[in-house]
Amino acid sequence: MKVSEVFQWKRPEIRALHLTWLAFYISFFVWFGMAPLASSMLKSLSWLTPDDIKLFAIANVALTIPARIIVGMALDRFGPRRVFSILLVVMALPALFFAFGDTRVQLLVSRLVLSSVGASFVVGIHMTAMWFKPKDIGFAEGFYAGWGNFGSAAAAMTLPAIAIHAFGGPDGWRWAVAASAIIMAAYGVFYWFAITDGPAGTVHRKPHKTAALEVSTWADMLKLIAWTIPMVGVLAILVWRIEGMGYLSDTGAWICYAVIAAVVVYQVVQILRVNIPILKKGVPEDDKYPFNSVAALNSTYFANFGAELAVVSMLPMFFEMTWGLTPTTAGIIAASFAFVNLVARPMGGLVSDRMGNRRFVMLAYMLGISVGFLFMGLMNEKWPLFVAVIITVCCSVFVQGAEGATFGIIPSIKRRVTGQISGMAGAYGNVGAVCYLTLFTFVTPSQFFMIIAAGAFVSFAVCFFWLKEPEGAFSDEYYVSSVDRELEVRNA
Repeated sequence: MKVSEVFQWKRPEIRALHLTWLAFYISFFVWFGMAPLASSMLKSLSWLTPDDIKLFAIANVALTIPARIIVGMALDRFGPRRVFSILLVVMALPALFFAFGDTRVQLLVSRLVLSSVGASFVVGIHMTAMWFKPKDIGFAEGFYAGWGNFGSAAAAMTLPAIAIHAFGGPDGWRWAVAASAIIMAAYGVFYWFAITDGPAGTVHRKPHKTAALEVSTWADMLKLIAWTIPMVGVLAILVWRIEGMGYLSDTGAWICYAVIAAVVVYQVVQILRVNIPILKKGVPEDDKYPFNSVAALNSTYFANFGAELAVVSMLPMFFEMTWGLTPTTAGIIAASFAFVNLVARPMGGLVSDRMGNRRFVMLAYMLGISVGFLFMGLMNEKWPLFVAVIITVCCSVFVQGAEGATFGIIPSIKRRVTGQISGMAGAYGNVGAVCYLTLFTFVTPSQFFMIIAAGAFVSFAVCFFWLKEPEGAFSDEYYVSSVDRELEVRNA
């Protein structure tokens, strides 16, 4: 696929691509609308503290983890059009509650629920995979995610100005958030009628069951269980922080821990229920896929998208405090980290398409992230601001490119469970964000960037040993196994 093709509006797949990235853009704009308005909130609300803002930042990515798992299952059953539309409309409600919340608990709960909108990413990935062929999927997914992720940069650049100049007053931030929520709901309704799940005649291949990811071997089932536990278990970190800050009593915290443990047990039971019958029957050789590759991509998204979410959540205030900037100026400069999404993420997918070796591209990007954050960890107020911005942008190029490369591989691993694999990898991006943002509450910004650099290097090592080049990654059509054909007949 050539870059110039994205301007061919009459082609249905190009039109679907633009409709979908715009839906993702709006969801990200709403999702990350708090970070650039944090200082305005602190000035407006005398009872709010910087520690509250840090806690809200963790809550802002927490429920995206289970939401992406659930949405991944819903995608394989209902298709992306319905799921995306409903998600945008429903998530406008907690955004409105946040806009007009007048207690710490209301702001925390609404932000926690709103974090589910982050699952929108997985929906668009699935929709794009239904419209584009394997040989073009890297660039298409990268373009979708790059322009969609730009929503966070747009929020950082525009929301402070909208709050101050369009609405004004101490409650200007509230009306800015509310307006974006209403726009999101309206677009959700429009999206329902504007698009279909793939071209006419597309076969929506469904797994045996959507309750859990299918695997190919007994060993892979154990690995799936091991990688599933942290996706839900990480929420215990959030409960611990909420209790420590006085939002939750000891009894309430233990109830939350019990619920988290119950969900983990339920997920493990579902994995066993789905896979034991399949494995006992035997998985045909032509239907097997390497779960190690899924695990490796989970680690990459932990290290790249997790880092992006964490950094976007703290970067405006970091620049504001370190170099003594105004909120608007700091927001614009911090937006440079997400701004390069417009080019870097599509480029990551395009390089993955053109190089002819998706594994090598993934390894190169992860190593680049490690080096980039190493340099960011060395930045301080003595550095010229323009140098800090250049380093931030360069680091972001590797972060966004790695995200594009990750989802350039995922659709080719196992076609009929693309939604679930995408959901799992996407959830690990938020696991990374929760872990990183929690660590951020205990360390300096410089130490924070060094921790992210170490995480990226660990992911590089995991990919080096586990990630395999997917078969048929550059074909005209996705691989169809004997089981796929059997399920197609059964579901007809």
